[in-house]
Amino acid sequence: MMEGKVMMSLQDALYNWLTIKVVLDVRQDDVAAVETETMFYEILREQHGVSHIEVSKDDDMYYISFDQNGERKTTRFPCDLIEVMLNQINEEPEKFPNYPEI
Repeated sequence: MMEGKVMMSLQDALYNWLTIKVVLDVRQDDVAAVETETMFYEILREQHGVSHIEVSKDDDMYYISFDQNGERKTTRFPCDLIEVMLNQINEEPEKFPNYPEI
């Protein structure tokens, strides 16, 4: 294990990255969201060799396509699972202040 870094499964890293990316898409000036999205993207890139990530969505699912070890792969997550954090922020914004960079 790399010192100071937690190894997580590819599925967990994709889930965490997409969950915060959905928040960041709505709150683009939220520094904490930017930093968190960057951290999970780096985990995907450095620990799992993921690149060229593309996200699409239909009524029920988010689809993530990516390259890993020279192979194109796709996985999916239910929308309600991915949007939990965004929904919490929208329902109780006072609990999730936006801290833009000053």
